Amino acid sequence: MVWDALTGGLTVNPIQDLTQRTGYAAIILLILSLSCTPLSVVTGWKRIIALRRPLGLYGFLYATLHMLVFTALDFGLNLTLIVQEIVEKRYILVGTLALLILLPLALTSTKGWQQRLGRNWKRLHRLAYLAVPLAIVHYAWAQKSDIRQPLLLGAAVALLLVLRLPLLRRRIETWRRALVARRQATLCGHAPVGETRRSDGG
Repeated sequence: MVWDALTGGLTVNPIQDLTQRTGYAAIILLILSLSCTPLSVVTGWKRIIALRRPLGLYGFLYATLHMLVFTALDFGLNLTLIVQEIVEKRYILVGTLALLILLPLALTSTKGWQQRLGRNWKRLHRLAYLAVPLAIVHYAWAQKSDIRQPLLLGAAVALLLVLRLPLLRRRIETWRRALVARRQATLCGHAPVGETRRSDGG
């Protein structure tokens, strides 16, 4: 993106191009961050949880760049025009709301803040479940005609949120543990056969 901006690789409307690229990158990164826990539940791979924070922070970074392109490059930091645009266009209002929700999540993403806030830290960071759908709505409303991509991304977010429901999550974990136990039992069941063959050969 930076390389394209420096080498003239953007479209004939570079501000619009930058706005769209930063916004899309923000949404993809936020969805990837949101997917870490469900993927860990389904696969049992705990290490993927470590990616949740950096993905979320990069998503916030691109969302901030998205807003900066809009406010600085598009409107020259003219506060009156910016406020007027936010009030008059609902997709900008929803996008601004999503960014404002993400702001305290980014600021309190460190271990220090997690210790200070205690149980309230998790409650605060559950606001991501609201911010990401709002970002999808912002994206859909910003589209002029074709909203197939926002709908697909919205469906992905809906699935990720459903997978976080406690009842479904417990069932998935039970199913995964049963599957692992079955595989282990199968492997253990073959072991004596091999041992028997070796002992017969001796």
